[in-house]
Amino acid sequence: MPPPRLRFAPSPTGYFHVGGARTALYNWLHARQHGGELILRIEDTDTERNKEEWVDGILSAMRWLGLDWDGEPVRQSARTAMYVDAARRLYEAGLAYACDCTREQVEARTRGNKTPGYDGFCRDRGLPLEEGYALRFRTPDTGSTTVTDLIRGTPTFEHSTIEDFVLLRSNGSPMFILANVVDDADLGITHVVRGEEHLSNTPKAVLLWEALDPARPLPVFAHIPLLVNEKRQKLSKRRDPVALELYRDQGFLPEPMRNYLALLGWAPADGREVLSLDELLAEFRLEDVNHSPAFFDVQKLTHFNAEYIRSLPLAEFIAVAQPWADDVAGFDPAAFTTMAPLVQERVKTLSEVPQYVDFLFLDEPVIDDQAWASIAGKDTSAAILDDAIAEYPSAPWDATALHDLTLAIGERHGLKLGKAQAPIRVAVTGRTVGPPLFESLVVLGRDRTLTRLQAARGRL
Repeated sequence: MPPPRLRFAPSPTGYFHVGGARTALYNWLHARQHGGELILRIEDTDTERNKEEWVDGILSAMRWLGLDWDGEPVRQSARTAMYVDAARRLYEAGLAYACDCTREQVEARTRGNKTPGYDGFCRDRGLPLEEGYALRFRTPDTGSTTVTDLIRGTPTFEHSTIEDFVLLRSNGSPMFILANVVDDADLGITHVVRGEEHLSNTPKAVLLWEALDPARPLPVFAHIPLLVNEKRQKLSKRRDPVALELYRDQGFLPEPMRNYLALLGWAPADGREVLSLDELLAEFRLEDVNHSPAFFDVQKLTHFNAEYIRSLPLAEFIAVAQPWADDVAGFDPAAFTTMAPLVQERVKTLSEVPQYVDFLFLDEPVIDDQAWASIAGKDTSAAILDDAIAEYPSAPWDATALHDLTLAIGERHGLKLGKAQAPIRVAVTGRTVGPPLFESLVVLGRDRTLTRLQAARGRL
């Protein structure tokens, strides 16, 4: 068989949805593992909602995920003449008809009907195809259409349940279904891989495809499962964090994001979850995708990201993390490099990096109000700081010695190490959590540490 030719066809009406990212990934994997092509088609016919910035966002997000495409992106807005020509051919063949019904008229006539949708009022009126009239496809009255789907099997749709759907609006602009079918045929698309929400439109697409060119083989369909939230509701832009850009800007890395998206509906035969791109290319199969809804679990994605960060070679972690840290005033690359191994073991996303290292670069720490409250209300905090101020100046300035000294100070006041080091951590870093304290003190230096301890003691 010739190499497959797939398409990813997003609409530039908002941020890049994680569901769209998974669809793009599945298309890309199938195309690349079979030596085929992936066409990026921008469905920008909705002039009221489309924005060029959303197109740029699509291209940027796909590049971030490492998903390339073949040739220049195809713009539906530049192909309107093809859609209108196809619609006219259907009209001239008697397979479509003009309609002047308003939405209000249709609703008034069909209110109470068992079968929803248009009632075929204009089917035999013989209206001309002219401006101001919509064009509707003449759906067969009897019979059914069976869709062959790699994931869904062979669902069958009775024609009696499919209305005479609109091909051209009354202003002459093409509908989504017409533009898609014309493009898929013209671009030689062999596989249509898209979300489950499009399955109900597929029998219409098949009818159109066969009406326009009955000799041309239908593409292979594969409708991938919905993504749902923890309440098993379909992911919503209004309710759920679904923008891929959001995760990118929070410091998620493309590799774990790609890995996680691949597993939303599919898994390798041995059930393992961490897969490289080469492993995905070798093992992914469209026909093995599950048809059940897939839970987009942000906590699990975060765990994936954290595991990937920890697996990076140190030099690579420093390279990807440093841009997040060097916005902090006074950034010191050498100090950051020293702290990097400790930070790498603890952050879940790269956006957390600054809060683990900013105390090293600032003249004085920005002390979190809740962190300060956690030590200010304890009688032992002042005593701990007094002892540290008295004994740190003569202590060997290494992590082990500082650990042992602080442990002894805590025992003197009836505290375990965790409680004893709490006021020291807040005084030095401004937070209750962070990298290992004593290694941090070593990097910060004796003088700066003592200055911060004294400032905190004065504030107490």
